[in-house]
Amino acid sequence: MGLFHRKSNESTATATLPVDPALAALTGDYTIDPAHSSIGFTVRHAMVTNVRGTFAEHEGSLKLDGSDPGASTASIDVRIASVDTGIGDRDGHLRSGDFFDAEQFPLMTFRSTTAEQLGGDKYRITGDLTIKDVTKPLSIDLEFNGSATDVYGNERVGFEGSAEILRSAWGLTWNAALETGGVMVSDKVKLNFDISAIKNGG
Repeated sequence: MGLFHRKSNESTATATLPVDPALAALTGDYTIDPAHSSIGFTVRHAMVTNVRGTFAEHEGSLKLDGSDPGASTASIDVRIASVDTGIGDRDGHLRSGDFFDAEQFPLMTFRSTTAEQLGGDKYRITGDLTIKDVTKPLSIDLEFNGSATDVYGNERVGFEGSAEILRSAWGLTWNAALETGGVMVSDKVKLNFDISAIKNGG
């Protein structure tokens, strides 16, 4: 089931098909539930292995439109100091001025500018990603996992998706050369999103 109803391509005003009531019911404002969501990353380390990490503290909101995907929006704030790769020394290095400089730039933010349906339950949302003092466009490919009412009566929607960035484009340029050739940390980073959001009441 697609999240967004596709309008007919007919040019006449009367040719627009009615919106599926089940999809129209999803239209509204949602708050991301951090307890049931995950924002993380994967990066190649020492040329041979992957390091995975998450940001434990984040908040955000979604505005979904069941009839016009272009009217849907997303806003996410991630607290850099909450980075967790499972190794304290490495997390401290990531928070330092060599990487994120969490003390001076405590938040990583995403603000959407456009959204589109790619087909079926697949979507792409494009917006501005700000890391430190650099803002650049980012497109995130998402899959709509469905909607449900939880045991507390909350209406939920779920999405999962990913995007790839070159960290150097956001000023994250620290690296170290390896004796065997190559570098310690890949420039390419995969961002991973697993989002559960609750529809706002009233």
